[in-house]
Amino acid sequence: MSINLDQAQQTFIVEARELLQDMESSLLHLESVPDDADAIGAIFRAAHTIKGSAGLFGLSPIVGFTHIVEDVLDRLRDGAIQVDGELIALLLKSADHMLELVEVVAGAGEALSDLALEREAGLRRGLLNYQAARAASVVPALLDIPMAQPVAGQNSGGSGYWHISLRFGPDVFRNGMDPLSFLRYLNTLGEIVHVVTLADTLPALEQFDAESCHLGFEIDLDSDASRETIAEAFDFVRDDCQIHILAPHSRLEEYLRLIEALPEEPARLGEILTRCGALTAQELEDGLRTQRESAESAGTPAMPLGEILIEQRVVEPVVVQSALEKQGRQREPQATAVEARFVRVNADKLDELINLVGELVIASAGANLLARSSPSGPLQESTSVVSGLVEEILDGALHLRMIPIGDTFNRFRRVVRDVSQELGKDIELLISGADTELDKTVVEKIGDPLMHLLRNAMDHGIESPSVREAAGKSAKGRLQLNAFHDSGSIVLEIADDGAGLNRDRILQKAIERGLVPAASNLTDQEIYNLIFEPGFSTAEAVTNLSGRGVGMDVVKRNITLLRGTVDLDSQPGQGTIIRIRLPLTLAIINGFLVGIGQIHYVIPLEMVQECIELNALQRQDMSGDNYLDLRGEILPLVRLRDHFGHAGRSVRRENVVVVRCAEQKAGLVVDDLLGEFQTVIKPLGKLFNALRGISGSTILGSGEVALILDVPSLLMELVQRETRQAAVYSLTDSKSGNSANHTAHGGALQ
Repeated sequence: MSINLDQAQQTFIVEARELLQDMESSLLHLESVPDDADAIGAIFRAAHTIKGSAGLFGLSPIVGFTHIVEDVLDRLRDGAIQVDGELIALLLKSADHMLELVEVVAGAGEALSDLALEREAGLRRGLLNYQAARAASVVPALLDIPMAQPVAGQNSGGSGYWHISLRFGPDVFRNGMDPLSFLRYLNTLGEIVHVVTLADTLPALEQFDAESCHLGFEIDLDSDASRETIAEAFDFVRDDCQIHILAPHSRLEEYLRLIEALPEEPARLGEILTRCGALTAQELEDGLRTQRESAESAGTPAMPLGEILIEQRVVEPVVVQSALEKQGRQREPQATAVEARFVRVNADKLDELINLVGELVIASAGANLLARSSPSGPLQESTSVVSGLVEEILDGALHLRMIPIGDTFNRFRRVVRDVSQELGKDIELLISGADTELDKTVVEKIGDPLMHLLRNAMDHGIESPSVREAAGKSAKGRLQLNAFHDSGSIVLEIADDGAGLNRDRILQKAIERGLVPAASNLTDQEIYNLIFEPGFSTAEAVTNLSGRGVGMDVVKRNITLLRGTVDLDSQPGQGTIIRIRLPLTLAIINGFLVGIGQIHYVIPLEMVQECIELNALQRQDMSGDNYLDLRGEILPLVRLRDHFGHAGRSVRRENVVVVRCAEQKAGLVVDDLLGEFQTVIKPLGKLFNALRGISGSTILGSGEVALILDVPSLLMELVQRETRQAAVYSLTDSKSGNSANHTAHGGALQ
């Protein structure tokens, strides 16, 4: 029993975090659209759900604080108070504190610090100010509802109102529930026109327990809400209370019309009643449970569901009769509908599954290798079938870990709001590509680098309103987050419309710090990338956000650890775009296997465009230069044998694998083309962190180790090589006046 309780509490913690994240998003939306009733309702429901769930576990600190927040939100929903910046700020801080309270529960024994308790006291004072603004008028509004004694045999189903019969259980107070809050909530769905308070279960004075609830209500509600909506108000007390909801006469006629309009298809009685809205899913489940229990206890055939529902006072007899008639006209029994179900799975179990699938891929490759060397046709066919199944399992397993980047992007709305206010700037955040999916591990690890880049853009990139207006810009700055797929990778863009990077100032600082020689002839791209060097900063003053020269190098290092690359482009006075290119997954990739002598390399397949076999004439033409004429296009080449220092001479037959990453294109010269290969990525370890051009390793079916090429790194080295050569050529050709050919070569990668 304790294990189930622990599991249930863990589920509450996970759901509370999600609800608070949704609550924050709705509050930020409400700040720009203050009249959005749906957003206000979503915020209220989030707080109400957290309070109710916390009450079930006896988490009184969460219940007590959230109750005050819920009360303020209730007044906001009623229109008693209006949305303004001060209220939004207070509610955002309250949501932060609610998350802190939830994390205390998750920490199993940790307590709030004195600073947190002091902060909570300040939040309570701020919330009580909003409560006091309307408390005097809201309570009388409920007390002024006409009171009367119940009339024997009264049935509101024949009147124009919903009739709700409530009998609260004794543990309602202990579970953190306030009966008055349910009445207040019903009043937001319509108007309570009649209420009778029932106190017939009050015990004698000597047996009275102040912590137990003995209240009941008979309520007439004038509302256009559906039965489902009204029933949802009592979700958290349904197990502790007796609740009966009778529809008004007008709704009975509507139910009868809807039943008649249902298609002539197999359906059970309960499904007919729920589809027309006369019965909620929870009421149907309760009725079916009662039906099963009565049959098991009595050992007799089950009592008809219609009779049970009428006896429980959840559906009127005339509606049940109409549904039975509809069911009688249907010719075939209904097949049980299959509902989509979601199961929460621990991320560690998914990681373990991916690891096992990776080993399965390696084992399958080994079996295929053995089968190809065997003359047995059935064996080869069987291993081919197994390989196909393994590939399907792999795709399915990887898909399980794919999640949209939008949740990470949306968390930055709060950051942009708070930082822009701290800096005295007006900045809006625009998000696109939020539905782009990538591996959960990548999403988790890219959050911090994105956070730092956003803060840096707001602090250094976007100017103050006065400076922007003087430059002819809008006073409001703009930050854009974008995500999209490109060549089997995911690209994340952080763009701002600020002042851009100061090329000369960056170069000057780099020379002063000894990062580059004074006589260096660097491209704009290379100069801009200097900001990722350790300790580099051009800030005149240190702020709470940046200026210490710590962070941009960490950003690049963290992205590199994800097998990603980062580069930027800037236009003075117009802004800066930072592009991060990441693999979709860190576990398994499709690769193209090549060989140099006895050594094997894997090239990520999504970067391979084509393969070319070099003939004798081409090899002779390119013997003195590292370029290839590819159908009139100058293609720079990287000889992997020379690049990695392999011993021995080149074989007579060489091949070129044309690769492309972003806008850069080059050819990798190899000995052998060995075909496509599903690659399980294995890390190389810290000893090889400084190795350029290699991103990991894998195990072939034969048991040999193959190295995975880091194509973006190789292309970057090629760009730097071309830049250096172009600088030498330009210096030489300034004397000879012949630079056309070298200029063409130097621009081949751009």
